[in-house]
Amino acid sequence: MKTAVGSPRVLLAMGLAALMTGVAACGTSGPQPGGGTSGGDGGGPSAWIISGVTEKAFQSSFDSWNAAHPQQKFAIQKFANDPYKQKIRTAVGARQAPTLIYGWGGGVLKSYVEAGSVEDLSDLAADPAVKERFLPAIAAAGTVDGKTYAVPNNGVKPVVIYYNKDMFAKIGAQPPKTWGELMALVPRFKSAGVAPFTVSGQAKWPLLPWLAYLIDRIGGPRVMNDVIAGKKDAWSDPAVTQANQKIQQLVKAGGFVNGFSSISTDSGADVALMYTGKAAMTLGLPATYQTIKTADPEFISGGKLGYFPFPAVEGGKGDPADVVGNPTNFWSISSAATPAQKQAARDYIKSDLLNEKYAAELLAAGNVPPVSGMEDAIAKSEDPAYFSMIYDVAAKAPNFQLSLDQALAPEQADKLLTGLQQIFLEQITPEQFAASMNATIRG
Repeated sequence: MKTAVGSPRVLLAMGLAALMTGVAACGTSGPQPGGGTSGGDGGGPSAWIISGVTEKAFQSSFDSWNAAHPQQKFAIQKFANDPYKQKIRTAVGARQAPTLIYGWGGGVLKSYVEAGSVEDLSDLAADPAVKERFLPAIAAAGTVDGKTYAVPNNGVKPVVIYYNKDMFAKIGAQPPKTWGELMALVPRFKSAGVAPFTVSGQAKWPLLPWLAYLIDRIGGPRVMNDVIAGKKDAWSDPAVTQANQKIQQLVKAGGFVNGFSSISTDSGADVALMYTGKAAMTLGLPATYQTIKTADPEFISGGKLGYFPFPAVEGGKGDPADVVGNPTNFWSISSAATPAQKQAARDYIKSDLLNEKYAAELLAAGNVPPVSGMEDAIAKSEDPAYFSMIYDVAAKAPNFQLSLDQALAPEQADKLLTGLQQIFLEQITPEQFAASMNATIRG
């Protein structure tokens, strides 16, 4: 499928050329051939999916496949985001992972590759039927050392600030373009009885974009590149310390809703505070939009939802167009699966993964698929302005930093999540954070 130079598809591929530098109870659905779902148990193929706003698109895709392939039916289990991340790591290590492993790429994928836990999919990725389906730069995020181990299965996910226009109108404010302007809004919102930001501190990972964006805006991409590369004492870079200082300054100023450390994101409680007028803003992935669309669609259709990029930091080295988030999510195939399970997974990827129906259902849920030929669908969608913004933010990003808990090795990510939560709760200093994280760097 050819696309003219200058189209959004080509721009997205060019703009992301430097890429890589989800309710709480789990449930099951669908048949479970052989009485199990583990990769090598001899039953049928299996997959675990994340519950929430895009769950329907994933389930629908597998339902369609199962109806057409009664001898290769996938058994599906769903989990909330955090429980999934914990369970899949244990399952992969025990060689009991589902046939299709849902992931984010980055350091976690690399750890799977190093352990021999996932299949080399380079031949499948090179198949024209697969290769021409995905945007090249997004697909590239599923590679490790030049080989493909994961293929896209979800939408592009840049993090932006979403805001309640009514709350901004209440204090006569405009979206801030700099960190100074953002901080100046804090007392104004508080005086109006509105929390400036809502965030889920309970889940920990929603705190990550704050650190990643501030590090980038202050020091540029080099700082995190050094961390990911394992450079000695990389976490002691002044940009990291200054980023954590700014986070704590925002916390002390009352920038976040009271009790944010106990607010859940899997239930959408954090985002609800924004669209119900308890908080003015939230920094989040496109799941924010999807959550609102599901819970209160009139908030969007009524023009109350706004969005803007993370502000520049005065005197910082980072490009304000840089983006933090996830290129997309991916499927990998477990090396512990049986030959029949692996073949079913390969067949599914080749014929059904992000096909026209799947992509349309993702877009309907508020998620822009990283596939070719989406321009017309976006233009005809119910919210072309928002979807085009997501495309443009990603397309024009000089640097797209993968979420830090996925960019880093799992043991580093665990330490980071704990340390960052302590920063937000003012339990440790930025210097203590740096020392703790430096100790996780290998070599």
